[in-house]
Amino acid sequence: MSSLASSSSASSNPPSSPSGLHGSASSTALPIRRVAIVGAGTIGASWAALFLAHGLEVVVSDPSPHAEAQTIARVQAAWPVLAELGHVRSGATADALRFEPDLEKALTGVDFVQENAPEREDFKTDLFARIDAVLPPHVIVASSSSGLIMSRLQSRCRHPHRFVIGHPFNPPHLIPLVEVVGGDQTSADTMDRAIDFYRSMGKYPIRLNKEVPGHIANRLQAALWREAIHLAAENVASVADIDAAVSQGPGLRWALFGPHMTFNLGGGEGGLAHFMHHLLGPVQTWWDDLGAPEVTPLLQQRLIEGVSAEAGHRNIADLVETRDAQLTALIKVLHR
Repeated sequence: MSSLASSSSASSNPPSSPSGLHGSASSTALPIRRVAIVGAGTIGASWAALFLAHGLEVVVSDPSPHAEAQTIARVQAAWPVLAELGHVRSGATADALRFEPDLEKALTGVDFVQENAPEREDFKTDLFARIDAVLPPHVIVASSSSGLIMSRLQSRCRHPHRFVIGHPFNPPHLIPLVEVVGGDQTSADTMDRAIDFYRSMGKYPIRLNKEVPGHIANRLQAALWREAIHLAAENVASVADIDAAVSQGPGLRWALFGPHMTFNLGGGEGGLAHFMHHLLGPVQTWWDDLGAPEVTPLLQQRLIEGVSAEAGHRNIADLVETRDAQLTALIKVLHR
């Protein structure tokens, strides 16, 4: 089998189940104690660290010859941060990780599957059919897919009701968000159980009422990046200053509230209604002027050089270390 290494991430009450979801073939809410991680890339290892920290039995499956060593190293690296955030339960240990390259053996006796295979529809469709063939119907299979449509991925399964998207934001052991969306044949029971499970892991699951490519968060950040690329292409500012316009400005507010609530506050005492009455016109002119850049090889090179200049002497490992340290500090502040 081809490598499954990933190519790549407290809650309010979720809204009611989306219409069109099928009833469950089995509503037995068995406890989730053993989780299989299928695909041991960056995302899979991060999930493994989180589940281990919460005291679950975790088996990781990936046929890559380097997967086991890389997964162990990534879990060990994540452990101090999980401990600092108070996510490591009494008795939990990173050493409880088990690795099994054979997929069918890895799935024996598991209660939940988190799949993190390459972001290819044909690959995942075949993989889901294999997983479905060996698991009891009540075991939920969640995909970390960052943008594929579950209705297509579950199309060849005998028990499609138990398949769901559980898309994290990288790194999953730190970022709370999980986007949960079912396909045409996913049951409402599966949606509810998946959301409850993620919430029990300290995640912030949100429920999508319909399938769209890229789900929600990736579409939002793709829209912002498209305009950031347009501004760079038009030489409005350097890549570094465009990034700073986000990280040193609205990005700080977005760590607290999303765009709707942010503009609600922007309306003062009158809230969003006042904002729309007075400022929707100017905002509409900005929307009308947003760009749709053609990312040519030349523009790609400009962006790569701009990011390199912004990073300076820091390599990827340095940047990741800085990101995770600052994310940890921010999360601790937000959760006080």
